Amino acid sequence: MKVKSKIKEFHVTPIAVADPPLLNAAGIHAPYALRTIVELVTDDGISGISEIPGNLDVDKALEKSREYIIGLDPFQINTIKDILTMHFGHDHLRGDAPWDQRKLTHIFSSIEVACLDIVGKIIQRPVVDILGGKRRDRVPFAAYLFYKEKGAGGELGYSTDPNAKGWAAARQERALNPTEIVTQAKAMCKEFGFKSIKLKGGVFDPRQETNAIMALRNEFGQDVPLRIDPNALWKVETAIQYGKEMESTLEYLEDPVRGQENMAAVRKILKTPLATNMCTTSFDELPEAIRLGSEDIILSDHHFWGGLQSSMLLAGICQTFGRGLSMHSNSHLGISLAAMVHLGAAIPHLKYALDTHYPWQSDEIIKGGKIKFEDGSVEVPSGPGLGVELDRAELLRLHKNYLKCGLTKRNDEIEMQKLHPGWKFMTTRW
Repeated sequence: MKVKSKIKEFHVTPIAVADPPLLNAAGIHAPYALRTIVELVTDDGISGISEIPGNLDVDKALEKSREYIIGLDPFQINTIKDILTMHFGHDHLRGDAPWDQRKLTHIFSSIEVACLDIVGKIIQRPVVDILGGKRRDRVPFAAYLFYKEKGAGGELGYSTDPNAKGWAAARQERALNPTEIVTQAKAMCKEFGFKSIKLKGGVFDPRQETNAIMALRNEFGQDVPLRIDPNALWKVETAIQYGKEMESTLEYLEDPVRGQENMAAVRKILKTPLATNMCTTSFDELPEAIRLGSEDIILSDHHFWGGLQSSMLLAGICQTFGRGLSMHSNSHLGISLAAMVHLGAAIPHLKYALDTHYPWQSDEIIKGGKIKFEDGSVEVPSGPGLGVELDRAELLRLHKNYLKCGLTKRNDEIEMQKLHPGWKFMTTRW
């Protein structure tokens, strides 16, 4: 009888990937986005991988968790969670911070995904089967538009390639007004076939951002769902005013205001569904969200909701209480995208295309290069586990980027101050 596999090695590798100067409510993206790659290896040589947002404090906590994880059975994910909770305690709520910095949530989600990758390889089944099986063969994503400064990010900062064409050119050009946003949308949709469009707002006056949505509607017609995310920077009265203007235009309005009570106040007035990845971000917050009716759609993120299995639990709660479910995104690479696709294939009633920053990233960490989009969707990987493997040469190169760039956590405010001295993040701006 085969002895059960045990975790023998635990590797934590911070990396820095080229990122364009995308604008958002908290400032502007640095030339590099930080990610952390976690790899677990069993005593019989089976490797499991995962990817989370990069943060030095979380990386240190992951290094500390190694002593608790080595020697454990990767199938015993509940035991692993209990052990990590005992040593790191329960996370506090996300709060008003622009980025989710909860340590236990990040630690466990990274270890859980790597364990599921191992389990899938041991039983020779894809992760989606461990989550209950496929409900769809392909998972749809939305075009994710950003206001941006000129440039594509990377070692030379806001550099550009004068010979770039199509999406490569649009990825480098500035987009600060409705006409430029429409140009960006056309290039992205042509390249990747997206059937839905999202605009990251919270950057300019709501009048300008509403005009951009109307310009997109005029360009793409009534058949392309549109959504906008002001990142909770609007006042209640602002959200109602501009929400009313866009009422017949939007598929949903994401986080127009901050907090569940304010979201509920807006929801009572508008007919447009409200979505969130800011006001309801943990299981502890769900009862109050349901009592208040603060949102119609929760944008999950397995990095922030405690992994893939917890995200399936969230899907069940949303189904029970009549809430829609889709997914939030960050500046991710192929490991995170593969995990999102497995989850997106398993959850019930996927009405809304998922978010993804993936077209904005030029680097990749998996063998075979970037994952392909066809007609705006990604085919569910059929190989065992996540169905993707580490490109170790790229892992080394991107780790060298991390050591060279000097960044230790995301801070878009500091980057914005390089362009606009004195600029400050505000929890409510308009």
